Amino acid sequence: MSFEFIIPDIVDPSGVDSSPYARAMDVLNEKSREDQAVKNEGEPITDFHGTSNPYIDYESIDLLLSLQHPRSQGYDEMCFIIMGQAKELLFKSLYYELYNLQIRLNADDIANAFVILDRSKKIIKLIINVWEVLSTIKTDGFNKFRDYLGAASGQLSFMYRHIEFILGNKNKKMCDAHSNVPHVYPALLKNFSSPSLYDDVIKLLHRNGYQVAPECLERDWTETYKIQPSIEKAWLDVYSDPTPENQLYMLGEDLTEIADLFSQYRHRHFVSVERILGFKPGTGGSAGVGWLRELVDHRFFPELWHIRTKL
Repeated sequence: MSFEFIIPDIVDPSGVDSSPYARAMDVLNEKSREDQAVKNEGEPITDFHGTSNPYIDYESIDLLLSLQHPRSQGYDEMCFIIMGQAKELLFKSLYYELYNLQIRLNADDIANAFVILDRSKKIIKLIINVWEVLSTIKTDGFNKFRDYLGAASGQLSFMYRHIEFILGNKNKKMCDAHSNVPHVYPALLKNFSSPSLYDDVIKLLHRNGYQVAPECLERDWTETYKIQPSIEKAWLDVYSDPTPENQLYMLGEDLTEIADLFSQYRHRHFVSVERILGFKPGTGGSAGVGWLRELVDHRFFPELWHIRTKL
């Protein structure tokens, strides 16, 4: 794009409370809200004291909207930054759900696990749709700001790595890439070194009487997961009763859908990058599309995919 553009002023950064912690707010209740509605005759509150308002403070909106800093004169860079930040927020939302899903499954609370799985699937669909916006960036538009990325690359997203690790795709090199970031690395290393969601699903199968090999229940959780015959046999036994009343069967189908959606995300990423960059090297030192192509065929929860041939 060659037209002149303007970035509109939204927030004066000098007035923003940059603290990462929750801001002080009043806690209300149903009675206080009813009283306020009567007092305002049904109109919204518009008269606030101080230099902020409750919505800004609850969501830290002024801080959030002051974090977009294009570095070039490329029109598309603002879109690129905001969509990248949107993905990071959605990754955090997804990780929150998966982390609590793991807790529910460890507590044998499958009913609430289904509730979390439903939301998780919807979040992944939102993440996939971010690429619908990013794909509007054409090659010439991306080239106008690409050099300003330096060595920055989405492969360095620690929030994305949290998702990969909790779902079971452990990669020591991508974990160690953050070892120089002391405020990020400890949580990532803990995730990397802990049982994945799928490891705990396997333990759930075992608790429900399915024969699981001992090496699947206690192992080095940092090792890349490999297909296990006993797990495949356990899932085949579960799938011998493919009814809604069989909670483990329904869980298997939900997990398969999670893996399916994540594969769609990877494929959308791959195609979008190929469309914009072709086969140029990636900004982070990778082979770009060639490196992404290797990731497209990966499947989380592999036995759930392998059994399809035998069903």
